[in-house]
Amino acid sequence: MTEFATRVENVSISGIREVFEAAGDDAINLGLGQPDFPTPAHARRAAVEAIESGQTDAYTSNKGTPQLREAIAAKYDRDYGIEVDPANAIATSGGSEALHLALEAHVDPNQEVIFPDPGFVSYDALTRIAGGTPKPVSLRDDLTLDPAAVEDAITEETAVFIVNSPANPTGAVQSEADMREFARIADEHDVLCISDEVYEHIVFEGEHHSPLKFAETDNVVVVSACSKTYSMTGWRLGWLVGSGDRIERMLRVHQYAQACASAPAQFAAEAALTGPQEPVAEMVGAFEERRDVVVDGLEDAGLEVPTPSGAFYAMPKVPEGWCDEVLDRGVVAVPGEAFGSNGEGYARLSYATGMEELKAALEIIDSATAAVR
Repeated sequence: MTEFATRVENVSISGIREVFEAAGDDAINLGLGQPDFPTPAHARRAAVEAIESGQTDAYTSNKGTPQLREAIAAKYDRDYGIEVDPANAIATSGGSEALHLALEAHVDPNQEVIFPDPGFVSYDALTRIAGGTPKPVSLRDDLTLDPAAVEDAITEETAVFIVNSPANPTGAVQSEADMREFARIADEHDVLCISDEVYEHIVFEGEHHSPLKFAETDNVVVVSACSKTYSMTGWRLGWLVGSGDRIERMLRVHQYAQACASAPAQFAAEAALTGPQEPVAEMVGAFEERRDVVVDGLEDAGLEVPTPSGAFYAMPKVPEGWCDEVLDRGVVAVPGEAFGSNGEGYARLSYATGMEELKAALEIIDSATAAVR
């Protein structure tokens, strides 16, 4: 009998999904990273028009349509003053595929991948699937990643380190000084920095900075997507930006695993990137208002929580049994250990849901916290 691949046996189903399955149908879900806003109307219209005109019936270029890649390149110039050649971008099936391609193209068996702990669940899993060795690094007290800790963790076996800002699950935003340091580390140690910038526009304090802007070598690859910024998670449209040599290697994986991103989604993404940006500003404003309500509510319940500067997650320290107690009372929160061993004693709450639901959840959280203290 054919056995299963060890690299897959070493990966378990996400702890986030386990919590969802344990929740009742009427539970208030603070576990899902899904904005509760519609995809901008102009993006949806662009997809419909492309479908009706027959432009989406065939494969696109493996890298994506020229128009989408030009829109991606223009976005980096407009937003950050970074010059990107449209030929050095690949449209992918969401940020998840982009991350997968970056790791598959750069990690040999047993090479190390450094990433934040707690950090996005895919970092550990996709490292193992690529045959690499996960090397999680603890965060600072404010839940940001310390460049010095990353540099100390680098060995001769290190292939990649991952930076995520704004971060899932913490909502932390790295400073410009940190990003300059990450770029320096990538340059001086000749190690690839994968910068996960999927939440790049959801920033409340400070600014988003990319190590791509500061690197003097080609040792930075950027992963981003329309998913969070434009509330397009279901469209599955992300991208990679990097040097021509790195793009060519990642394309080798992409063309056999995926061929190309969904054609309708590419037309929607092009419109989202080039059209009115007011829906993004409105959504970010709503998230900031919700963040303030959630942080105040958690603190009123007696929980310690760093104020997130971006994304739409809060990560309070919680007593033992807290997640089970709130789940029993009808609120879904993800245990921090789902994001790494250093997440133990924390919980991740998403405030990408309506204000009324958030207020109801905070009332339950207040009583649940009192019950487990």
